[in-house]
Amino acid sequence: MSQPSRPGEPELPAGGERERARAADGDAPPLDEVAAPGGPGSARVARPAVAPRARRWRRTRIALRVCAAILVVLLVLAFVGTDRFRGFGGGPSGATLARMKESPHFVDGQFVNQEPTEMMKAGQWAAAKQWIAGDEMRTPTCPLPIVTDAAARLAAPPVTGLRVTWLGHSTTLIEIDGARILTDPNWSERSSPSRWVGPRRFHPPPLALDDLPRIDAVVVSHEHFDHLDMATVRALSAKGIPFHVPLGVSAHLAAWGVPADRIVEHDWWERTAIAGGVEIVSTPSRHFNGRGVPFRVGAFWTSWALVGPEHRVFFSGDTGLQEAFREIGAREGPFDVALLEIGQAHESWGDIHLGPLGALEAHARLGAKRLFPIHWATFQLAMHAWSEPAETLTVEAARRGVSLVTPRLGEPAEPTRDAPAAPWWRALPPIAAACP
Repeated sequence: MSQPSRPGEPELPAGGERERARAADGDAPPLDEVAAPGGPGSARVARPAVAPRARRWRRTRIALRVCAAILVVLLVLAFVGTDRFRGFGGGPSGATLARMKESPHFVDGQFVNQEPTEMMKAGQWAAAKQWIAGDEMRTPTCPLPIVTDAAARLAAPPVTGLRVTWLGHSTTLIEIDGARILTDPNWSERSSPSRWVGPRRFHPPPLALDDLPRIDAVVVSHEHFDHLDMATVRALSAKGIPFHVPLGVSAHLAAWGVPADRIVEHDWWERTAIAGGVEIVSTPSRHFNGRGVPFRVGAFWTSWALVGPEHRVFFSGDTGLQEAFREIGAREGPFDVALLEIGQAHESWGDIHLGPLGALEAHARLGAKRLFPIHWATFQLAMHAWSEPAETLTVEAARRGVSLVTPRLGEPAEPTRDAPAAPWWRALPPIAAACP
């Protein structure tokens, strides 16, 4: 039975008739009946029913607020971790951009390679599967052997006038005919714009920045994070060292406080003289640009020939195999030694990285006397075992009769005098069963 109304009030219908009556009043929401406080048998009171659509919208709003809060936290962390996004560098404008556009290698708003180049070749799905599920020992499981007295050894000049000290990845100190040149310097803990995320070093730098001898020039091959590091650039800039870079990279250096009069930009085949009569020559490479900022005009990439009165050195930076190596060797050789990238490569990236077999072919096209492998054993950026590039290179070089220079990290080597070094990585896993 329906509950009696109070005197003076109309009697309300019961159950569903009551809800239909409310709906008939206009836009009043339907009511649910619930027991009033007091337990079973107590009078029932009505409350508005929550429609399914309203419940879904409420959940959606909560989810959106949670996502917005997470995004804000990530942006704050990125802002702090990248030094207010400065780690990404700067975009070219003004005179820098105008000079980029004048280059014959700048086409339709971007730089291009001399040969048709694919970023990813056939087999990219297999490469993606290997990246996710591969079981290679991509990072060392024990400390790498490092020569720690490099500063003392570097205090005396090279006997032959040519000496190369590998400091990790593509960072080398080249002493040639009285000049000292630092290549692609990176002393940071991570290959990343952030201090907190990104590939970490396998080993500490063999030589502290403060222990470097006088440097006459820094050469940078391209703008990728493992070759152009903000913290290292700032530290070297404070020493007053000039930088030689490909077109467009000056925008990054300028954003990090390097004075314009200490930046020399190069297009391919441009040359600049430094100390000792040594010339720095920008030579073609086959690579690409990018620094994590969309819609920004990317900088150029280059390799370098260092031409002295008595010696000549080639530094590849990052590059795929190219016919231009023959021209480089003919114009700027013969090279006493070629520093060629061998690691952090994959067959699917064959147009933009050499790998060990590509390095051997590049060495032959350059006509260099000895091959010094770089771009390995410091950062994990590919799917191979950490020492596989050096092992493959050594085995195949012996078969082809190619002379290698494979010193330990931080060990100064004179390529025209020193005997080939022992393959030190064989004493470590995965080739060895355990750490020495």
